[in-house]
Amino acid sequence: MDKITDFEQARLLYIPQLPPALQHGAAVEERCLGATVAAGGEEEIAALFPEIFGLPRVCFDQRAERAEGAPLAVGVVFSGGQAPGGHNVVSGLFDGIKSINGASRLYGFKNGPDGLIANKYIELDAPLVDRYRNTGGFDMLCSSRTKLERQEQFDAVFANAAALALSAIVIIGGDDSNTNACLLAEDFARRGSALRVVGCPKTIDGDLKNEYIETSFGFDTASRVYSNLIGNICRDALSAGKYWHFIKLMGRSASHLTLECALRTHPNVALISEEIRAKNIPLSQIVDELAAVVAARAGEGKNFGVALVPEGLIEFIPEIGVLIDELNDIFAKRGARIDALEDVDRESYITKYLSAKSVYVYQSLPERIRFQLCAERDPHGNAQVSVVETEKLLADMVRERLRAMMREGRYKASFHPAFHFLGYEGRCAAPSNFDANYCYALGYNAAALIAAGRSGYISCIWNMEMPACEWKCGGVPLTAMMDMERRKGEMKPVIRKSLVDLEGAPFKYFAARRQLWTKGEDYLYPGSIQYFGARKLCDDISETLKLEKGALRA
Repeated sequence: MDKITDFEQARLLYIPQLPPALQHGAAVEERCLGATVAAGGEEEIAALFPEIFGLPRVCFDQRAERAEGAPLAVGVVFSGGQAPGGHNVVSGLFDGIKSINGASRLYGFKNGPDGLIANKYIELDAPLVDRYRNTGGFDMLCSSRTKLERQEQFDAVFANAAALALSAIVIIGGDDSNTNACLLAEDFARRGSALRVVGCPKTIDGDLKNEYIETSFGFDTASRVYSNLIGNICRDALSAGKYWHFIKLMGRSASHLTLECALRTHPNVALISEEIRAKNIPLSQIVDELAAVVAARAGEGKNFGVALVPEGLIEFIPEIGVLIDELNDIFAKRGARIDALEDVDRESYITKYLSAKSVYVYQSLPERIRFQLCAERDPHGNAQVSVVETEKLLADMVRERLRAMMREGRYKASFHPAFHFLGYEGRCAAPSNFDANYCYALGYNAAALIAAGRSGYISCIWNMEMPACEWKCGGVPLTAMMDMERRKGEMKPVIRKSLVDLEGAPFKYFAARRQLWTKGEDYLYPGSIQYFGARKLCDDISETLKLEKGALRA
């Protein structure tokens, strides 16, 4: 950060807006809105979290009279993948605890949960925090994907927090990271400790949302970065007139990013994983329908197009989803043995334990796809679907289908696919004004939750279809979002992921218009993120949020 661009210098001067309740500091009035239950598996969640289960949702109002509170000592940590706006959560938290008492101190744990466990931290002072305001990335502290699962980990975190005399720990992360926060809060409560744990909802994938969380931070910025690039590719496709662009977008578990980018750019095809699973659409039908689109456009002299493919599509395809489930069970039971084998021996070993139907599906896949399914596993011990080149699989199969159609005299053009994976390009972008405001409010609001003595809560902002100065804020117990899910062959408590709602306004809006987009070139070019200028350009909200909130009619 020694040398910065003119743009970065200008962004450092941006002052995020706060909800009315926080505009005079994080010492606020608290209103309880009733007890909560779990998102699913209520009996199991209640039994696993007896100390913090059933707490009320809370909402904050501005306090009439300000009084200085006791100094706070707070630890903060990034957890999981990067998302635009994380530094503003830290700056909001810093300003929030300082508003309660100027002697409050903020400690940043380095390299994610690993830093919590190993007690690697730095004290964050005003000059350091100021250098990172409104910037992208997590490089102030860096991050990791370490899970808090073992008792020795909890013991280490508790001992390190006690040594620093911490009042609270704030975990900035996605569903898994906030599951860590919930487990940590329960552990502290069982010890009879007053140490509080608060989470903040982060993920560019958009799957950490529910009736309490309107959107996760980073989604707005990342979707705008990708949409700008997709718009550029659409323009290139139209200009060159000879390439079919297959664009894979991040989102293993949900297609929110793909849907949002489709709403912003109007590609010829956008596959939505949740629809494919719900309608039980097999791979062969997906390929047939894609080939039909390519052939129909070629019949009009249009040998080009743009198709969006969500990262996790492959495990939503019914027969491949079954295959992946079987693979995950094999990995859970025989992972050590598989890891000891050479690559050439893994396939024959694994297929011995697959069902006959899954062996057929597996062997029908191209060799590189088979290798990708078996080569690596994700942090949960499951097949690492994100490395599977689904976009290339689809293009290869479409090419074969078109060749068959050519032999039948039903296709006479050429097919030239081009491939793109848009992922890392969006994770560390400078946050949009929306995310800069949202993240700052999340951090400041986390300070209010700490001051109110709340633990096992996630910082929440509501009313987000309105300008930031009209947002509402408060907190929701993490247990209200928990469900039971199979991980490494065992049922574990996790925050339930949000999938695209096929009955929701965003999908319905898309579904009503996609046929028009398939046939024509109704491409939109949203351009790059605007930070300075007219409010219409700089302070807009996502198409998804507009539709969900009724700000845009479906």
